[in-house]
Amino acid sequence: MSVINRKKTRKIYVGNVAVGGDSPISVQSMTKTDTRNVQATAEQIRYLESQGCEIIRLAVPDMDAATALGAIKKEVAIPLIADIHFDWRLALEALSQGVDGLRLNPGNIGATWKVKEVVLAASERSVPIRIGVNAGSLDKELLEKHGHPTPEALVESAEAHIRILEDLHFENIKVSLKASNVLKTVEAYRLFSAKYDYPLHVGISEAGPPFSGIIKSSVGIGILLADGIGDTIRVSLTSESAEEIRVGYEILKSLGLRRRGPEIISCPTCGRCCIDLKPLAQKVEDAIKGMKEPISVAVMGCIVNGPGEAREADFGIAGGKGMGLVFKKGEVVKQVKEEELLEALMKLINENANL
Repeated sequence: MSVINRKKTRKIYVGNVAVGGDSPISVQSMTKTDTRNVQATAEQIRYLESQGCEIIRLAVPDMDAATALGAIKKEVAIPLIADIHFDWRLALEALSQGVDGLRLNPGNIGATWKVKEVVLAASERSVPIRIGVNAGSLDKELLEKHGHPTPEALVESAEAHIRILEDLHFENIKVSLKASNVLKTVEAYRLFSAKYDYPLHVGISEAGPPFSGIIKSSVGIGILLADGIGDTIRVSLTSESAEEIRVGYEILKSLGLRRRGPEIISCPTCGRCCIDLKPLAQKVEDAIKGMKEPISVAVMGCIVNGPGEAREADFGIAGGKGMGLVFKKGEVVKQVKEEELLEALMKLINENANL
């Protein structure tokens, strides 16, 4: 099995989560609540924590939202990143409320003295700043120079923001260069990664609703991760934040970069299939999706090749005519009636889940 050689980037810390260097690739999301609603926001973050979210970003559109961050932080365990646009005062308030990171482009917040105040406050608290370049909001000068949001334009924008921070002797930086176009995003990250060792937050912006968004995100993020590029990821979907987390981990699992929770292996069915596999596979997925153990479970449609094709799975079932096999690590454990397959599988998993 080939191993992905990750590019060695600088290691920074977002709260207690290490990003970059030899740290595991972390999975993040963004709240979809009104940040000013402390209770709703904290509840959503706690739920996302339970689903594996490791870093959470919150929109901070005004001072009321900024002042709510401290109360939210007291209610949750994972690091909070304040998403700031244009107003340096919101960044200062967010820092005073104890956030663990800022998403802020220094070139967009005005006079140098304003940037200096934010940098000083972030430095005193060891809080990193993510420079987030987005193809949809590039400066007019860059658009005039490049004609449209090219990968080169995205990198040039990131470089301009980086210089502002470096000139103030601030290098606790993370960078993202996102577009809704997959190939444009991939090329921008590749260009940047070849020149800099700042840790990279990877994602496809405005990827879309679940079906198309998951495909675009999986392709784009997957290409970059396979190239060894990326230290933390977010799957941006027009869907629930928990779906973003689930897809993020599935991308990492598919590349052998992280293992969290169960993995389902199921056949697409063919003329040999003798059971109604689709609803059975769905029932198995529903039954194990809350588990945190990194196990693999196979649901196969026939007993001819089922156990053999899924021999690498920790547990599995293979259907036949009115009956089926339950197996562990490719070895048959028992034969049961078709209607007993799910119950027998779950009994086996519960008895051996620490494998």
